[in-house]
Amino acid sequence: MAKRRTDGLSREVIVRAATGLLDDGGEAALTFRALTTRLSTGYGAIYHHVANKSDLLAAATDDVIAGVLTGVVVTGDPREALRTVALGLFDAIDAHPWVGAQLSREPWRPALLEIYESTGRLLDALGVPEAALFDAAGALVNYVLGVAGQNAANARVLAFGEADRTAFLAEVAAQWAKLDPERYPFVHRVSARLREHDDREQFLAGVDIFLAGIAARY
Repeated sequence: MAKRRTDGLSREVIVRAATGLLDDGGEAALTFRALTTRLSTGYGAIYHHVANKSDLLAAATDDVIAGVLTGVVVTGDPREALRTVALGLFDAIDAHPWVGAQLSREPWRPALLEIYESTGRLLDALGVPEAALFDAAGALVNYVLGVAGQNAANARVLAFGEADRTAFLAEVAAQWAKLDPERYPFVHRVSARLREHDDREQFLAGVDIFLAGIAARY
C-alpha cells in the first residue's frame, strides 16, 4: 500500500496532478478518487486547497494560460508579441484540449480575462484607436480561441499520428478534387492545398491576415 502524504501538499501540486489527469483522459478522468491515488493522499488534504472539480478545472486552466502569457511585454514590436501570444495559445490548447472547452464554459474566469488584457494592451500599443479596441480585441481573441479549440477537438476525435493525418487529408482532398468544379469552384481549386497544409501555419496565416487588416484600417 502506498504511503499517504501528510505534508508538503500545496494547491500548486494538486493543480499539476489534475493537469496530468486531464491530459491523459480528458475531463472524465479528473475525479477526486483518481487525484488521491496519484498524490497518495486523502480527500481532506485535497479539499483543504480546492472546493470541487469545477474549482480545480478552473485553476488548471488558469495555470496553463498563465504559462503562455507570462513574460509577454508590450515593449518591442507589438505585432510580433501578438503573434507570439496567439501561437502560444494555439499550442497550449493543442497540448491541453480541455482548456478550450473550459474557457468557453466559464468566460468570466481569470484565464480569459488575462487573454483579453494581454491582447488589448498589445493592440493599444499597435495604435488601434480607443473606440475600436474592444471590437478588435474581441475579434482576435474569438478567432484565436475558436480555431485553437476546433483544432484540438479534431485532433482528440481523430486521434491519429502524422502518417494517419496525411492519409486522412489525402483522402478528403481526393474527394474534393472529384467535386463538380462548376458547383464547387473554390473547393475544387484548393483541394491540393488541403492535402499539404499545416494547421499551425494556417492558423498563424489567419492571425497575420487580421493584423494586416488592422494596419490597413488604422
